Amino acid sequence: MKSDALRGHLDALLLATLDGGHLHGYAIIEALQLRSGGALTLPTGTVYPALRRLETAGLVAGEWSTVGGRRRRTYRLTKAGQRALAAERTAWREFTTAIEGVLGGGPWPAQA
Repeated sequence: MKSDALRGHLDALLLATLDGGHLHGYAIIEALQLRSGGALTLPTGTVYPALRRLETAGLVAGEWSTVGGRRRRTYRLTKAGQRALAAERTAWREFTTAIEGVLGGGPWPAQA
């Protein structure tokens, strides 16, 4: 998938990936790839700065843990993140409905 197609949607994708669970950064990347059927393969250099930005904005909370002797940061949605995700989902549905109306190939209204 073209990276341009993701522009403006990365935050929503990350929030949706964290919906209902706590994940560390690499698990988020794997979940995005799995849930997209392999279409989304985002580099760590894209995901980690976005997670830090979402954390600074108060939409996700991160905490350090040690697993197998390695430290890693696990992220989860905050209440504000849940509200932001709900708003993103509504906006996405409205956007896709409008675009489908144009690109969907349906008949045009008759010209007078």
